[in-house]
Amino acid sequence: MEELAKAAGITVRTVRFYRERGLIPPPRREGRIAWYDDHHLARLRTIAALLERGHTLSGIAELAEAFENGRDVGELLGMGEPTEEVPVRLTPEDLADHFAGEVTPENLAAALDLGYLATDGDELVHVSRRLLDVSSALVREGIPLAAVLEAGQRVREHADALAELFITIIRAHTPPEEGDKNIDRLRPLAKSVVEAELSMAMDRRLASEKPSEKPSGKPSEKPSEKPSEH
Repeated sequence: MEELAKAAGITVRTVRFYRERGLIPPPRREGRIAWYDDHHLARLRTIAALLERGHTLSGIAELAEAFENGRDVGELLGMGEPTEEVPVRLTPEDLADHFAGEVTPENLAAALDLGYLATDGDELVHVSRRLLDVSSALVREGIPLAAVLEAGQRVREHADALAELFITIIRAHTPPEEGDKNIDRLRPLAKSVVEAELSMAMDRRLASEKPSEKPSGKPSEKPSEKPSEH
C-alpha cells in the first residue's frame, strides 16, 4: 500500500479510505502480503482526474459500480468489428471531458445498456467514433446527454427495422450465389435512401408547423365614406 500511495502521489491514509469506500478493488493477497498492481494505480489516477473535474467521491463510487457491472468489450463486439464504424478507446476521464458535467451513473448505465460503451480493463470502448462525436456535439449545444441517449434508443429501433427491410429486398432480388456481397455493394444506396427520406421528413415536419398563408377568400371591405356636407 505504501508503494501504491507513493506512485499515485497520495497518502496511505487516502488509499485506505478509498479501499474502504470500495473505490479501488481489494489487493491480491499472498499470506500477509497485499499486492497492488497497475490496475489499482490506474484507478487511483482516474479518481484524482474525476475529482479535478468536479465529481464527488459518492458520484465516483456510483460510476465505478456502473463501470464494474457493464458488459465487456468482447460482448459489445461479439458480432465482429463494425463494418464502417471505428471503435474508440477512452479512459473515464476522457469520457468526462467529452461530456462535461453529464457523465452520471444513470447516463453511463444507459450508454452501457444501449451498447454505445463497453469496458476493457481500466478503459472504456465506444462502439463508434461518429456517434461519440455527434453525441458530444449535441451536448455542447445544450441538449442533455440523457435526452441524446433516449433518442439513440428510439433511432436504434427504427434503424433495425430499416436494416431488415433493405436486407430482405436485396436478398430477394439479387443473385443468391453472390451471398451477402450484394448487401455490401448496395449498402451505400440504402444509406442514401434513408438520408434523403429523413431530410425530406424534417422539411415536411417544419412546413406543417408554419401558420397557413392561404388567403381567406373574403373580399376586403373598405370603410364607407361619409357624404360631403358641402
